Amino acid sequence: MDLMGMMGKLKETQQRMEETKKRLDSVLVDEQSSDGLLKVTITANRTIKSITIADALLEDKEQLEDYMILVMNKAIEKATKVNEAELDAVAKMDMPMIPGMENMFK
Repeated sequence: MDLMGMMGKLKETQQRMEETKKRLDSVLVDEQSSDGLLKVTITANRTIKSITIADALLEDKEQLEDYMILVMNKAIEKATKVNEAELDAVAKMDMPMIPGMENMFK
């Protein structure tokens, strides 16, 4: 492939990456505590959309804090996996493997 063709392909891929990032703002990931007392919804771009806390958790600040940390971290981890999988798929689509550029789109 000639240099101009490769540059065009790169620009096309970058545009698809931006479109995918915008689309990931509307992909929602839900996570909740094992007992369902705390629920979090986050986008695949890791923006928190909602948090639902059962009244029972409001009586114990320490337990609520523990639940928040646990559930938020799990939600962020899930959202990150979705985000990376989507962006990796776009980056690999039609792109020639150029040595040294494997991690360019991460």
